[in-house]
Amino acid sequence: MQFKTDLAFTRESDRGTVVEPAYGGATSFMRRRYTRDLRDADVAVVGIPFDLATTNRSGARLGPRAIRSISSNLAWEQQVVGWGFDPFERLAVVDYGDFAFDPGRPDLVPAELRSQAQALMATDTAILALGGDHFVTYPLLQACAEKHGALSLIHFDAHSDTWEDEAGRIDHGTMFWHAAQEGIVAPSRSVQMGMRTYNASTHGYNVYSAGWVHDHSAADAAATIRGIVGDNPCYLSFDIDCLDPAFAPGTGTPVVGGLSTHQALSVLRGLGGLNLVGMDLVEVAPAYDVGEVTALAGATLALNMLCMYAQR
Repeated sequence: MQFKTDLAFTRESDRGTVVEPAYGGATSFMRRRYTRDLRDADVAVVGIPFDLATTNRSGARLGPRAIRSISSNLAWEQQVVGWGFDPFERLAVVDYGDFAFDPGRPDLVPAELRSQAQALMATDTAILALGGDHFVTYPLLQACAEKHGALSLIHFDAHSDTWEDEAGRIDHGTMFWHAAQEGIVAPSRSVQMGMRTYNASTHGYNVYSAGWVHDHSAADAAATIRGIVGDNPCYLSFDIDCLDPAFAPGTGTPVVGGLSTHQALSVLRGLGGLNLVGMDLVEVAPAYDVGEVTALAGATLALNMLCMYAQR
């Protein structure tokens, strides 16, 4: 076999899978080409290394780098297990690099991220974002809703992130309350899956605990999501702490009793065909990881999101 190297820069096509040794080369997400030229792109993978909204352990700013690096372990397969196809044969996917912002002015970050997302989506390219803490979802939702209208949010997490808050605060535990209040998200057509922390109000969201998932099949969970979301434009946000710390220790706010990687992947595999318009994978914090298992879980989930998008 003749290997090619540094496909992040030398790739000749944005479609298909080319084998590169997993242990070397430039580490773009899944060895996709680094570019800001989106004329032929279907999906742009974007890193958002922001973690100034965390309420517990920081470190998710290093998540995009870790996910990109470990994704080289997945980038050689000709099909994604459970889907039966290569999403890169169906989609032109590029790595856009990271969104820029001034960490010394956190008050300006939401507008900076929203503006960059708007400009990217104006090219009719979808975003797969790698966080970063979960607050980064908020400006992405704003940009998506501006283009597609009120969204159905499919939210995998240990926390609801709907605690009531005052306007203008930057907090990774309140942004979905703001999104509902602003009409960005339609809570009655949205789903929160894997919850295992207390919140006195659902604020209209359809909430399913991790215990519910454990007591039902992945097919049940997927069918429940599909029934609520229907054909509405939907945004998928996966906080890695939805997984149990046994499967994802490298995160800032771990909670025991969560989903296994098998359960999470099985649910995603039942969600092909939805009207998916945006997606993110957030809260990977490599400093607390063990053997890169959290980053690997994040990269694998993100790859499965691309499979979902390929079936939309």
